[in-house]
Amino acid sequence: MSNKQHIVFLTGAGMSAESGISTFRDSNGLWEQYDVMEVASIEGWHRNPVLVQQFYNDRRAQLNSVAPNQGHKIIAELEKSYSVSIITQNVDNLHERAGSSTVIHLHGELTKACNADKTSIYEIGTRAILPEEKAEDGSVLRPFIVWFGEAVPLIEKAMEIVSTADMVVIVGTSMQVYPAAGLIRYVKRSAPVFLIDPNNVDVSSNVTVIKEKASIGMAILEKKIKLLFT
Repeated sequence: MSNKQHIVFLTGAGMSAESGISTFRDSNGLWEQYDVMEVASIEGWHRNPVLVQQFYNDRRAQLNSVAPNQGHKIIAELEKSYSVSIITQNVDNLHERAGSSTVIHLHGELTKACNADKTSIYEIGTRAILPEEKAEDGSVLRPFIVWFGEAVPLIEKAMEIVSTADMVVIVGTSMQVYPAAGLIRYVKRSAPVFLIDPNNVDVSSNVTVIKEKASIGMAILEKKIKLLFT
């Protein structure tokens, strides 16, 4: 870790919503008009792999029509002055495309595929996974996504990163889905915590809320960061 102040961003669906990517789960439990558990659980994959494969092929293709928003760009720009780590629940690559260099994807990555037990990972960009396309071990190639019912292998690494933060910023996530929701417990007492979200989110009293969407909220926070770390 450098001598620069370390800012850790915990980002969720609201981070990418302004870019045109639908939020993961809205109030009626649907995602792109699909029941979340049908397309985002290991049971759903076993029950209907054709449906799930097509769903993620569509999500991957969508990446070609969207771009990082101003919120992504401000976070990337902060790397010039601070040590910045991003822990995201998003599976898109918009943080990377904005220029961020340290991004931990807790729930996997759309632009990758893997074999059945995730021991072999393949970069596939935004192309579709073909029906019955096989990994090298002969298992059916699947999206490199951490579904409900599966372990989150990077959560311990995320805990370590959060514990070293000089500031934590939560953007576009209510931090209600575990294990990601538990990360806030690892923040040092001395580290200020900010939450950027246009919706009402239940937070503890030591969290400063900026009730705005990601792009506006990040512009406001950028000024606060300069005041805090000067």
